[in-house]
Amino acid sequence: MDQEFEILLITRKNLLNSIKDLSIDELTKIPNGFNNNIIWNAAHNLATQQLLVYKLSGQSPVIPGELIEKYRKGTSAPKNVSENEINEIKGLLISSAKLMQQDYDSGLFTEYSEYTASYNITLSSTEKAIAFNNVHEGLHFGYIMALKKAIGSL
Repeated sequence: MDQEFEILLITRKNLLNSIKDLSIDELTKIPNGFNNNIIWNAAHNLATQQLLVYKLSGQSPVIPGELIEKYRKGTSAPKNVSENEINEIKGLLISSAKLMQQDYDSGLFTEYSEYTASYNITLSSTEKAIAFNNVHEGLHFGYIMALKKAIGSL
């Protein structure tokens, strides 16, 4: 599992590096042809990780529930996102990835409720959820790169 955690941390660091110098306007702009914005995709990764790994393992999420509800699957980019919320999202990208590895290594995840993702893959263990989460995060990192190009920040 060490490689899965390494992939997640590298993806999160690359994502954070790609958005660190963007303005609030750039982070929240929804270009023509897109349904969401850059900060929604970043926060959606956080929310999905918490639901796929923690919640389906019977554990409490380690990020604020308001963020999960605001950015989970099926949501749209909020009209107003404060600088404080953006900073919170950025801060959680690395800390939640590291904490998940610590929680896994400590044996926190002992059960898992099987779940079929919209990607049409059935997750039946925490390990499968962590591996699939990396695929999901890579997909949304790709969306972020496309959004940056669409708003002229790439």
